[in-house]
Amino acid sequence: MTTANNTAKKGGFLAGTANYLDERVGVAGILKTFGRKVFPDHWSFMLGEVALYSFLVLLLSGTFLTFFFQPAMTPVVYDGIYGPLKGAHMSVAYASTIDISFEVRGGLLMRQVHHWAALLFVASAGLHMLRVFFTGAFRKPREINWVVGFALFVLGMGGGFTGYSLPDDLLSGNGLRIIDGMLKGVPVIGSWISSLLFGGEFPGENIVARLYSLHIMLIPALILVFIAIHLFMVVIHKHTHYSGAGKRDDNVVGYPLAPVYVAKAGGFFFIVFGVIMLVAATFTINPVWNYGGYDPSPVSAGTQPDWYIGWLDGALRLTPSHLEFEAGGYTYSMNVLLPMIVGVLFLVVVALYPFIEAWVTGDKREHHVLDRPRNAPTRTAIGAAGVVFYAVLWAGAATDLIATNFKMSLNQVLTTLQISLIVLPVLAYIITKRLALSLQRKDREIVLHGRESGRIVRLPHGEFIEVHEEIDEYTRYKLVDFVNYEPIMARPNARGKITIRGRIRASMSSWFFEDRVTPVTPAELEASHKQGKELH
Repeated sequence: MTTANNTAKKGGFLAGTANYLDERVGVAGILKTFGRKVFPDHWSFMLGEVALYSFLVLLLSGTFLTFFFQPAMTPVVYDGIYGPLKGAHMSVAYASTIDISFEVRGGLLMRQVHHWAALLFVASAGLHMLRVFFTGAFRKPREINWVVGFALFVLGMGGGFTGYSLPDDLLSGNGLRIIDGMLKGVPVIGSWISSLLFGGEFPGENIVARLYSLHIMLIPALILVFIAIHLFMVVIHKHTHYSGAGKRDDNVVGYPLAPVYVAKAGGFFFIVFGVIMLVAATFTINPVWNYGGYDPSPVSAGTQPDWYIGWLDGALRLTPSHLEFEAGGYTYSMNVLLPMIVGVLFLVVVALYPFIEAWVTGDKREHHVLDRPRNAPTRTAIGAAGVVFYAVLWAGAATDLIATNFKMSLNQVLTTLQISLIVLPVLAYIITKRLALSLQRKDREIVLHGRESGRIVRLPHGEFIEVHEEIDEYTRYKLVDFVNYEPIMARPNARGKITIRGRIRASMSSWFFEDRVTPVTPAELEASHKQGKELH
């Protein structure tokens, strides 16, 4: 009887709470609207969730670290429990980092959780963007959401850089010195920008405090805002899905938010959290106690930034030296300006690619079904070339390690990577496009003639043929479900003239759709079936 009464009281309390919230914030309406939203169940969609959950882990671990870290560059003499550094001169920021690592209970674990979560956040966000790119999920009406996702990726890089620069150790100090040199390489305003950032001549007295404010306040706030915008657009525009999803029971589009997806997402969050904790507990990262405080004199091989900043460092290393010239009383160091310009242009092209492709193709339709990468061969080839370009720059950040570990000449390593930066993206583009077109032709043959069965029969007139097995309707639908776009022709405007802009667009459109493979038409399919019946 008592148990029944307690259950009734709990039920009444929950019902009363639900009514209270519904009357004031409309919880029932919100749950009714969003609870029915269907979320895809394909594994590739989990990459965005990994990024989101990694950010949550960053917030939790970062909150813990803020209680103990002191963002000050005031010189002190270390007197903590770590013996090798006793009596060493260092900043308060570095000393507090050592204290967190060795004297705060769970401090080292939280530092490593924070660092590994940051790496995973940027990595999963980057892979998520690659999935979106190669499947064409950025097309109308999701172009703005692509820009929002790109902003999240850049903010993640900024958050990571400001974060690992805080300890004021040798590695982070070298990274900041590189930034200082790049800023001073900008003509006219470079020295002023550097002085403004560092609070005077490098290293300044306030750089750690300023980076700390950016790292724990501005950048996380912007990331939260952009995540909210990103998720809001996902709900408004609906999720994309792969071709053929939902055509049969074992390949449904997805599940509603409540209760299935909420339960699965909650479980997945704890899996991501658990993996990060396991990695942080077993693999050391950023052991600042081995580096010592910042000192410009002991710079040696192995001072690389985190991987997501490595491509910018690689661009600096791979740019040929002696590219300086003077004009108007200023020295223009192109060996510094050129990698900065290339890096910015690369990011701008990535951010604006959805609009560039829409302009080239003239595609103004809404898209909710994803492309198979092979069915957009030029886009896939462009993506492969971009990935290889990024990878070569990334490898360029490790030229010193490659040379020292493999006993090679540093100049030879630099020259090889400089040549690779030009040649390999072109090769990647050509090879990827040829592979995509070949796969399209293979799909076309499968649709028209079926799969190879390996069974050889002899026809009455003596010819030997292989019997092909007809594919099912679901597979056929997936192989032919893409649009045959036509290149845009250069047409005269209202004045009867073909503009330069129109000619450029027509040329780019022709290049984008050249060598395209058209999908099988119903007439071709019917003719193929008739031929197959005659052979049987």
